[in-house]
Amino acid sequence: MRVEELQNIAFSLGLVIKIQVRETLGLCFFKIVIAEQKDNIVKIWGEMKGWTYFNKQGIQLDTLRILSDSPPFVSELIWASTMAWAIEMKFSKKARLLAIYDTEGYSKKLVRYFNIIGFKVVKEVGSSPIDLFLRLIWGGAGTLMKGDCSYVLNKMKEKLSFN
Repeated sequence: MRVEELQNIAFSLGLVIKIQVRETLGLCFFKIVIAEQKDNIVKIWGEMKGWTYFNKQGIQLDTLRILSDSPPFVSELIWASTMAWAIEMKFSKKARLLAIYDTEGYSKKLVRYFNIIGFKVVKEVGSSPIDLFLRLIWGGAGTLMKGDCSYVLNKMKEKLSFN
């Protein structure tokens, strides 16, 4: 599934996909937004932010925000768009993220959600000196997870194949 196909699906649902990219010091920072546009009013329902690894073989997902009252398929569109963009534009194979420790119950929900999407636990990032670099990257402790971009995209494709 390609970004263009996802944009068509979004359009059929009354939504738009916007992708912003900024290259700085060899890193590619991206923001992918799922929004609804009526007249001149834009309502952002979901967004994903991240950047590519230095070796450009993967992406690092930093921020995921999906409003709780969002229309159907916003979650699937944000994940599929992110993975499709990473594969098409950056030739990325892998994605990683940190399910941050906010509150104990919420952190476990995040890990379960990311597992369902196709991410696997790599390690717990805590207060060990070995974890200092990872804590600096994300600004906190949590569960480090990795996923295969194609696998996640295919899972989302199954959920979006309502057309």
